[in-house]
Amino acid sequence: MAAPLAIDSARAAISEAIGRAAARDARVLASATVEVEPIDPAGAVLASRLASDRWFCWEYPDDGGFALAALGSAHEVVSRGDGRFADVGADCAALLRDAVRDEPRDLPPGAGPVWTGGFAFDSEGGREPQWSSLPPALMVLPEVSVLRDRGRCFITASVVVEGDGDRALAAIDPRLAGFRDAQPPPLDPAPTARTEISSPQPPGRYEELVATARERIASGAIEKAVLAREIRVAASSAHDPAPVFGALRELFPSCFCFCVGTPEATFIGASPELLIRRRGAVAATVALAGSARRSADPSVDDHLGQQLLVSDKDRSEHEIVVRRIERALRRHSVWVQAEERPALVKVANIQHLATPVRAQLADSRSAVELAGELHPTPAVGGEPREPALALIAETEGLDRGWYAGPVGWMDAAEDGEFCVALRSALLRDRVAHLYAGAGIVAASEPAAELAETEIKFDALLPFLAS
Repeated sequence: MAAPLAIDSARAAISEAIGRAAARDARVLASATVEVEPIDPAGAVLASRLASDRWFCWEYPDDGGFALAALGSAHEVVSRGDGRFADVGADCAALLRDAVRDEPRDLPPGAGPVWTGGFAFDSEGGREPQWSSLPPALMVLPEVSVLRDRGRCFITASVVVEGDGDRALAAIDPRLAGFRDAQPPPLDPAPTARTEISSPQPPGRYEELVATARERIASGAIEKAVLAREIRVAASSAHDPAPVFGALRELFPSCFCFCVGTPEATFIGASPELLIRRRGAVAATVALAGSARRSADPSVDDHLGQQLLVSDKDRSEHEIVVRRIERALRRHSVWVQAEERPALVKVANIQHLATPVRAQLADSRSAVELAGELHPTPAVGGEPREPALALIAETEGLDRGWYAGPVGWMDAAEDGEFCVALRSALLRDRVAHLYAGAGIVAASEPAAELAETEIKFDALLPFLAS
């Protein structure tokens, strides 16, 4: 169990907030936040979750050890269609507008009542049964959330009160009582059970898709299209996300490591790509496109990175993404500034061209709304957007679901961050669905693009296959 004094303090605070909310005789959100001794947010949530729970883990270890984890569902906002980002943003704000909140002053972003979740790549979401518990747009206000940032840690309890304060307290009490500190279990270093790896489409089919996209580009219809593929890992028993998440955050400390859990499935990944971070009037993102493999030999690794930096093909692909992001942010900003030249972002098994972009917002736009303005970037869709998306729908033959969609969080101040859900997998019972894609431009070679997807699969495949 987490420190008893911390839980007692959280219970007392939420009890007070519930009492004040119940006096209003209306549906009111009541939340309470207390600062506690640092714990492992993901470990606590993974150890405390029930089979019937929605839950969420988010870590960016290199950013001051930032970690946010959430358990249970006090309220859910669901939407679909072209207006889903605006709908979700408005509904999230409406619930928090008249909330009763008991919390310290000057909470860091992510502390206090917080929305967690994400959005499918397509506005209508996944069509295949494995995506059934992850709708096109879903943001959850958890019953309990834990934030750790730069040595400080906060626990927040939230409940929606509809007149009966005693019933609301009775609902949150077991959640707090069952919350315990723990670490994710380690991966089995010598698994004995065999797994089976398969692909819904043969690799040669992907090379044909790349050739088709090149023909469309040569005709002048599009500049770039991102095509993805899927592989599946079938195990002898259900895949456990807890040790996989623990391994991802250790191996990919410079990535956004995430888990979105439901009673039926878990969407998990370690994405190198920030879609949007909002802090007050400042928005930040990173254009990420153009990839090369890593090498264990430092001199070879540096050489591969330098080749990437001077590659006309990769620089062209990257510049398409930078231009689109600048245009999207400029509509809502006083100024937008992108670095003049891309830098290298190196993660465990791959390196990318990356250009940071910052903007001073001219009007109030929530993190969710900004995510909707940017999604999908040409790094996961294409350019121009509509013809590229039409090509994907026509040729890819893949239900992306939440793959390449925005996943992240937004707090009560509407600050937050969303990554692009890359290097990801959907775990559903014994089957893991892994996804990877590559950006196709005029100079793309089918065999090279296929090889790039294989490198990207290597982010999760070793943890799921034995």
